Amino acid sequence: MSVVQEQLEIKFRLPDGSDIGPKKYTEATTVSTLKESILAEWPKELENGPKTINDLKLINAGKILENNKTLAECRSAICDLTGVTTMHVVVKPPSQDRGIEKDDGNNSKGNRCRCTIL
Repeated sequence: MSVVQEQLEIKFRLPDGSDIGPKKYTEATTVSTLKESILAEWPKELENGPKTINDLKLINAGKILENNKTLAECRSAICDLTGVTTMHVVVKPPSQDRGIEKDDGNNSKGNRCRCTIL
């Protein structure tokens, strides 16, 4: 006896308000596979497009979806993925200088509070 997987119809709302899809996916499709599909179909005319799947976040029903989860695992009692489901796509902004994040505070240059409380 073979198990028939339900097809879910999903469209992706991009940050500029345009959409990719709708397209059908099986319940066994992972979030990372969805992100790969978005990367492949990303409009070339949009600035600051994602370079990898790690630059993307998918949001459905207010939840950020994890890459290793399947669509079946993303279902909830509140939001049953039936009909056409719109998932919002958020693009991580490009980092201008990654060294800034690793500042240990020992640098004498930079913006610091120089207030003196008497």
